[in-house]
Amino acid sequence: MKYAFLGAGNMAGAILQGLVKNGVAPDCLYAYAPSTTHTEPLRQQLGITICSDRQSLVADADILVLAVKPHILAELIDSLAAELETQYPLIISLAAGKDLAYLEEHLGKGRSIARVMPNINAKIGCSTTGCSVNAAVSAEEKTQIEQLFSCIGTVDFLPESQFGIFMALAGSAPAFAYLYIDALARAGQRAGMPNAQALAIAASAVRGSAEMILQSGEHPWALIDQVCSPGGTTIEGVAALEDAGFPSALRKAVDAVLEKDRRM
Repeated sequence: MKYAFLGAGNMAGAILQGLVKNGVAPDCLYAYAPSTTHTEPLRQQLGITICSDRQSLVADADILVLAVKPHILAELIDSLAAELETQYPLIISLAAGKDLAYLEEHLGKGRSIARVMPNINAKIGCSTTGCSVNAAVSAEEKTQIEQLFSCIGTVDFLPESQFGIFMALAGSAPAFAYLYIDALARAGQRAGMPNAQALAIAASAVRGSAEMILQSGEHPWALIDQVCSPGGTTIEGVAALEDAGFPSALRKAVDAVLEKDRRM
């Protein structure tokens, strides 16, 4: 199995590290980027093969991961299609805003193409990754996609009509969560706790709360009720967040992400 990565930035690096960590032989992993700024460290750290050009990268590739920014993909996709004329790998695009119809139009409708979106937490093996596939992708290829991206976290297959929603929830939400944790920690600092300690406590509490939802299967509001005693301190804080528009602000943030995605 030859995994070929076009692009070697942070996300490609995280995926490659996850593959090696999960037992994929480095000699199955290939990457190409115009600059050696990112490829050389990956070669040294992981022992993968760095290709000198795109032609050698795609030659005999079983899985081709397009790990480049959307504007870069737009610049190279037509020449890439020519290089793939006699090659038929499973193509996986990580480019935001480039849907399956766009990829099929430029690469060919008969090709197996997947659109995949990991998030930044892939760096620690905790990505929430979404995937939509075209009609040419087989059950075996879906399994290959799941195996590939489970190396960096969880994988959800979804219809492409929901892909923008997924991006807003899983792709952008880490930034929202980081903002929440930082604000919580700074509130603790303001109250008199050292910032580093407050940050560790806030992050740990958020991590535990997320696991509680996932493992208990209880609705968040049921858990909120369990934390809030009648006339107690926590319900005062919850009420203050609601009065300040916290739930509404989050909904507006998701709407803003969706609107930006539609314009891309």
